[in-house]
Amino acid sequence: MKLLLALALLGAPTSTTAVAEATPIEWHQCALNENDAEGKALDEAGAQCGELKVPLDYSRPNGPKITLALSRIKATGDRIGALVINNGGPGGPSLSAPIERPDVIETLGKRYDLIGLDPRSVGRSTPIDCKLPFAAWPWAGGSTRASYAKSVAIQADVAHRCEQQVGSMLQYVNTRNTARDMDQVRVALGEQKISYLGYSYGSYLGAVYLQLFPGRTDRVVLDGPVNPQTFGPRLLQQAGPVNEDNLRAWATWTAARNSTYGLGATQREVLASIDRVYRHVRTAELEIGGHKIGEGLVPMLLFVSINDDRETPRADAAVLVQTLVKAIDGPVEPRADLGELLDLILSPAMSQTISAQTAIVCGDRAAPRDPAVYWRDIQAHRAREPHYAPITRSISPCAFWPVQPQEAPTRVANSEHALIVAAEHDPRTLYGNAAALRKSISNSRVLTVQNARKHGVFGEYGNACADQKVMSYLFSGKLPVADETC
Repeated sequence: MKLLLALALLGAPTSTTAVAEATPIEWHQCALNENDAEGKALDEAGAQCGELKVPLDYSRPNGPKITLALSRIKATGDRIGALVINNGGPGGPSLSAPIERPDVIETLGKRYDLIGLDPRSVGRSTPIDCKLPFAAWPWAGGSTRASYAKSVAIQADVAHRCEQQVGSMLQYVNTRNTARDMDQVRVALGEQKISYLGYSYGSYLGAVYLQLFPGRTDRVVLDGPVNPQTFGPRLLQQAGPVNEDNLRAWATWTAARNSTYGLGATQREVLASIDRVYRHVRTAELEIGGHKIGEGLVPMLLFVSINDDRETPRADAAVLVQTLVKAIDGPVEPRADLGELLDLILSPAMSQTISAQTAIVCGDRAAPRDPAVYWRDIQAHRAREPHYAPITRSISPCAFWPVQPQEAPTRVANSEHALIVAAEHDPRTLYGNAAALRKSISNSRVLTVQNARKHGVFGEYGNACADQKVMSYLFSGKLPVADETC
């Protein structure tokens, strides 16, 4: 593995000593044109937008630059400081983060300048795009060697397209460089310290920032925590069991509403309905709204839909499964939201997002290159994880990635302060990650939301106890004396 020696010392913020102090940001309206819905929404909320030039390669601070796009809504009351918000992903845009989660953002906006920032390679921040024909990752490996071979070919094609379309840019897309970018934003904002709110992958970005730039944060909330020791191409490898458990819980909920959805009157009957779909797509595709749905896509649809235990998301998931079951007997037209989801997944619409996500994950940690490794893993866990092993353990484009990670993964081990917020049955980032992250950040505390089956809590789940405790920390700056629960 090639290392950029000037940056390889884990925990040392060497990049900032070499980079000239950032110039002030020139703020302007956010809408780029009359068709820019995101910009218009930010403008209507009173936001300003701006750009910041940062080094493409922090080992060459005077070399080529890229542009970061950020937004700001100024504090309306007694100002504490600047709060940078990252929505996760990786590859997720965060320019509009200051106007999302209205239940808490309005209150936070009284005390903080709210900062939205599209990470490098994402959204408006010098985006990369591999020109993908559809959202090919994650894609399930299927039930046979033939279906798995198809998945392998899809992932190899993603890597090839990225090499052709993005090329040498790929080596600079990684979390460590994004953390360095974030510190340049801090400097440009004129802040000695910034506060930070990061969801999902944003919790990992926050942990890396704490490691690289100790002493430069005030208050830090890491929601939906990622284990920094395992973040990388196989991040979802251990997520099968909790998703199977969440699937069973959803099936129980759905069975109690059999008169509405007709999927079965018991948990076992509802799961049998799903298994009918799985058996069908082994040999024939489903036709829904003009789209062909096969083995590679069905597990993804379950994965993205059955991941939230609130009433409305569970009902939406029941309608999705109901549609899949109906499609066994012939073509069906989906409800509008499912049709839009399929249009999104099975078109180039998500190409930029998936491109950035893939580049970040592959740029942070190397993956096994032998496709047989993933197939054996699926097979070994298929009996215990029948619905999810084919997707959580399948191969990714990183197995074929043209660029090796330029630095070793960040070893997070520090005594910074942070509040870690974790749902007990989080279907994306395992609850055990909270303990691992707490150990890595020794002065952190964990706030557990018991019995919650949702990824992302603060301002999203509707748990008043958790929202109040996070707010209390952000306003007072005082962490709980011990871990807490809601």
